[in-house]
Amino acid sequence: MEEKKACCCRKTTKRSQDQKKALLNRLRRIEGQVRGIQTMLEQDAYCNDVLIQSAAVNAAMNAFNRELLASHIRSCVVRDIRAGQDQVIDELVETLQKLMK
Repeated sequence: MEEKKACCCRKTTKRSQDQKKALLNRLRRIEGQVRGIQTMLEQDAYCNDVLIQSAAVNAAMNAFNRELLASHIRSCVVRDIRAGQDQVIDELVETLQKLMK
């Protein structure tokens, strides 16, 4: 994956159109779920029902993270290790620690 400087990130990752589309579709579904929760709150939905929907959003984000992490390891991490950039391992460990909080 090609790296370039970007305004919001240290690095960038070139993804295939199919991969980008799949990830964006997941995020759009999650966005819709979050909007649904907002609507539930506006309509004074029962707490338990809101919590169940919130748990569904959390599960969807975890699935998104798993997919993106697997792709990251297979592409970016492998590429950097092969290029002798072992600091990517520390970056990966730090990312895993944040994901596991």
